[in-house]
Amino acid sequence: MSIKAIQDEIIEEFSMFEDWLDKYDYLIELGNELPEIDPGQKSDENLISGCQSKVWLDAEYKEGKVWFQADSDAIIVRGIVALLIKVLNGQPPKEIIDNDLHFIDEIGLKQNLSPTRSNGLVAMVKKMKLYAIAYQAKEG
Repeated sequence: MSIKAIQDEIIEEFSMFEDWLDKYDYLIELGNELPEIDPGQKSDENLISGCQSKVWLDAEYKEGKVWFQADSDAIIVRGIVALLIKVLNGQPPKEIIDNDLHFIDEIGLKQNLSPTRSNGLVAMVKKMKLYAIAYQAKEG
């Protein structure tokens, strides 16, 4: 499925909720569904700077696609990173680099986060795109 199609699906899912408390509950649910990462991946090397909470992100490149794994010590942030993984996981590096993540604004996520969480969201997206750039460079 394309990044755009996945984003459209997420926008539709979030439109079912009337208020942000319900949306936060859904984010928590998504975070709870995020697969556990190996404890060894919770290293300083995988820690994203710019996040108030601890967020670990790792990526692997297999068969032309980038596969992400992540975890956080905060339940809302774990849900946010789960959403990002849902959109970008298993995509070719070029697609990750070239696509704008418009769903973030369309579902109102950025506007409904504290400034520090919003900064963390930007840092997570940046790190995921940097992984894609690195893997694309290896391809070329």
